[in-house]
Amino acid sequence: MVYKFRLLSDEVDNFRRDIEIDSDATFFDLHTAILNSVGYPDDQMTSFFICNDRWVKEVEITLEDMGGMSEDESYVMADTVIGDIIEDEKQKLVYVFDPLGDRVFYMELSKIEFGKDIDQAVCTKSVGDAPVQMLNFDELMNKAPIVEASDDINEDFYGSDSYNEDDLDPEGYGIGDLSDISSIDDIY
Repeated sequence: MVYKFRLLSDEVDNFRRDIEIDSDATFFDLHTAILNSVGYPDDQMTSFFICNDRWVKEVEITLEDMGGMSEDESYVMADTVIGDIIEDEKQKLVYVFDPLGDRVFYMELSKIEFGKDIDQAVCTKSVGDAPVQMLNFDELMNKAPIVEASDDINEDFYGSDSYNEDDLDPEGYGIGDLSDISSIDDIY
């Protein structure tokens, strides 16, 4: 079987990659195909996460064996066959490409082609430039406004005693609810 994955970024609106890979390939093969499609070097501790329909991370597949003491089963990319973990179209995943910044590509298994095999993963569609792989935290900190500390701390420092429940945004400060998204195609 051949799996077709679609990758999107929440940082770059016009970014999209479609990657076809055999279901018998490993997550390391998929990792390599992603890096090749975006031009990133292979020098980060990346991970895949299998997600539920609401993009909640459930199972992690790491680049290296992390030697955890967890009772949960651990998965390593080079030892984990994609078809052993992913079986259904529309399965959602995230690929963490910047672990320090917790930056990801959102992925979905958009199509399964039965009766077809391929020897090597291939990027079949490449739209837009990928986001930079690593954020420069020093540069970001230098651009941040400097706030002077004050010795004059009064009751306003701790907030107001008059709490208004109508001011609370139950949707998480206007970010929205990812549960409304049934498919990665709804984003793009």
